[in-house]
Amino acid sequence: MPARTFDLPPRSAGRGPHRRYDREILALAIPAFGALVAEPLFLIGDSAIVGHLGTAQLAGLGVAGTALTTLTGVFVFLAYATTAAVARRIGAGDRRAAVQQGLDGLWLAVLLGLPLALLCYLLAPGVAGALGASSTAAPYAVTYLRISALGIPAMLLVLAATGVLRGLQDTRTPLLVAIGSFSANLLLNVGLVYGAGLGVAGSAWGTVLAQTGMAAVYLAVVVRGARRERAGLRPHPAGIRACARAGGPLLVRTLSLRAILVLATAVAARLGDQQVAAHQIAMTLWSFLAFALDAIAIAGQAIIGRCLGAGDPVGARAATRRMTQWGIGSGVVLGLLTVVAGPLYTPLFTADPGVRHQLTGVLVLLALTEPACGLAFVLDGVLMGAGDGRYLAWAMLATLAVFAPVALALPALGGGLAGLWWAMNLMMLVRAAFLVGRMRTGRWLVTGAVRA
Repeated sequence: MPARTFDLPPRSAGRGPHRRYDREILALAIPAFGALVAEPLFLIGDSAIVGHLGTAQLAGLGVAGTALTTLTGVFVFLAYATTAAVARRIGAGDRRAAVQQGLDGLWLAVLLGLPLALLCYLLAPGVAGALGASSTAAPYAVTYLRISALGIPAMLLVLAATGVLRGLQDTRTPLLVAIGSFSANLLLNVGLVYGAGLGVAGSAWGTVLAQTGMAAVYLAVVVRGARRERAGLRPHPAGIRACARAGGPLLVRTLSLRAILVLATAVAARLGDQQVAAHQIAMTLWSFLAFALDAIAIAGQAIIGRCLGAGDPVGARAATRRMTQWGIGSGVVLGLLTVVAGPLYTPLFTADPGVRHQLTGVLVLLALTEPACGLAFVLDGVLMGAGDGRYLAWAMLATLAVFAPVALALPALGGGLAGLWWAMNLMMLVRAAFLVGRMRTGRWLVTGAVRA
């Protein structure tokens, strides 16, 4: 089916009862939120267990965990690009081609995962040093990284397979797999760290085994679907190249976002110990709240890809409007909860009065930006579902170009931590403005089983 572009329909188009969209959004978003929250629980579980071994061991795990989390974040395009491509074919009514596209995404994950595993093993000492591991923590960080390298192919397979199932409009299976894998990881860690006396190495092996089991379950689900649809299991070079081309712009987008977050932390570190501690707590909360908003964005990827694959730009526009309302509304609620519940959760993070003082003002600023976050995250998911990765890459690069000089000037201007979070708010507003501007052009409304 040839790709076509459409102008945006009138604002009245696509109106009517929202119940259908609400049911579909919630059916996809709620399980997606559970799966998103389950993923960081792997590292939280590891930290809780390793923390009882000693400070050096926990510090080593912290360094290794930062490296592995960054790696996962960078290659999340394997899930995003696959979701959009598979959903388009589902919308076009070609389930066999959808599954085949998903399999090509899995092969790309394997081709990327194997060399990355080797690099992670070889570069582990350098990575630990670059992330500031002390002489006592570095050996533990290196041990964890080198063992964890064996799980990188499985980690990337999980990302790609999650994208396949989301594209097939299934977010329930990823939730169940994530819960099972977290439980297995916890039991394996306890048994290997304490029962077998392997220490940090046991924690790494437990996580690798859990990730491998997770990947095996996903592969079984996808392969069963491929056989049912009579899709070939062999790699298709053209399909793998198409997956890589679709993922390239999303990789640029993700790296630009990571650069913004790393730069913000670096600026906070120059402001003082109390400031960087408060910033770290605020960023932890910001990231957790992002999971809730990202769940709606994941629903957007699946729904918009399917609508455009089915040649229904009016439905895509109507669904986008409803998801935007959900995103902004969720941002308002989460912002209010952040401020109101502050006295309850702040003591869980720190007992330092200076850090709490810094955090009080920052939490208000964080809360103010949540509606903009809700808008930006949802529209980000919508454009991913539309396959508009090239625009997302340029928009995030432009956002980085606006944020970087403002953030870097703050220490010299005496802006303090509050100034940094005003800059973070500016970043989210700029990001949202770019995305709203794109939505208004209608150029993202390209229909067809494959985006030209």
